[in-house]
Amino acid sequence: MSAPIPEPGPDAVLRRAVIEALIGVAILSAMDALVKGLAGHLPVIAVTFLRFAFGAVAALAVAGITRPGWPSAETMRVNGFRALLIVFTALCFFYALSVLPLAETLALAFLAPVFMALFGAVLLREIITRRVVIALAAGFSGMLIIVFGKAETGTLGPQAMLGAIAALASAVTYALAMVLLRARATRDSLVVIVTLHNLLPAIILVFPALIVWTAPTALQWGWAALLGSLGVAGHLLLASAFKRAETGRIAPLDYTSLIWAVLFGYVFFDEMPTLFTFAGAGLIILGALNASRR
Repeated sequence: MSAPIPEPGPDAVLRRAVIEALIGVAILSAMDALVKGLAGHLPVIAVTFLRFAFGAVAALAVAGITRPGWPSAETMRVNGFRALLIVFTALCFFYALSVLPLAETLALAFLAPVFMALFGAVLLREIITRRVVIALAAGFSGMLIIVFGKAETGTLGPQAMLGAIAALASAVTYALAMVLLRARATRDSLVVIVTLHNLLPAIILVFPALIVWTAPTALQWGWAALLGSLGVAGHLLLASAFKRAETGRIAPLDYTSLIWAVLFGYVFFDEMPTLFTFAGAGLIILGALNASRR
């Protein structure tokens, strides 16, 4: 008889989780850059619909292979409300991507962990600590620095201001959606959650997308298919990483997306973040990291 295969040790499990998280963040950062490119040619609502429609196809394919079982009525009810939040989050975030530089949009969206702590206190009865209050103040200060930087450089027009507001709104609703997910994560299958995360928003967006529909070119259809696949792959990798390791070990890795945002923004969109963007992002990240500590 062959010897049993030894179970991987905690260090090996953590290394795998870190690698999965880093790859997942990189994939989702590439998705953001692709959204920005498509939103320059197609309506934001149409791009959002295509992202979730092709994501639903990819997620259903995974569900067909893994066969996680049908979701319960309670699962559908909770995820139905989450789907509305996800649609609003995506529309706001994708609009912000279409009018703001990648790095600025990501930096403003990094306020989400602070809002998660606030919603966790309200909905899950978690304690609001001094760290959360400090994080909120730091995040708000960082946001003001980024906005002030745009005003100082003469790039804070009405469209840019609306984009900044949209990015902040997306951080709020994303945080609420994640708190609801945290409450269900131990009860529902990972594949079911990711499938509903894509399928329900696609259904919600069908009619709004038809109203503003502009027929994509053959190349844009291909990019849209890649967009949905990247979203599913990135979220599956991140969910797997969070399943293998503590949240405190994995969550900070999300901030590596700022590196990708700077790189993709420079290479594909000729964007170079200002010192105001880096300073504001630094404050927001430090605040969010502080809020995430136990």
